[in-house]
Amino acid sequence: MGEYVVIYEQDSESWGAWVPDLPGSVAAGNTRADVEQLIREAIELRIESVRAHGEPVPEPASPVGAVAVAA
Repeated sequence: MGEYVVIYEQDSESWGAWVPDLPGSVAAGNTRADVEQLIREAIELRIESVRAHGEPVPEPASPVGAVAVAA
């Protein structure tokens, strides 16, 4: 197993996170630190659930990158 890509989003009141390679793995919290812990737990629970149902655990596959732009 490798590292899963986590997408973090922030609005004016809270943080959210989701995992493209593990549908249903989402979390929301008041701070980034909160949501980081919650999404880690969501990933672990999702993997446990997939295994319990005898399904293969999806491998991390989403490519990521960053693009710098001039402001």
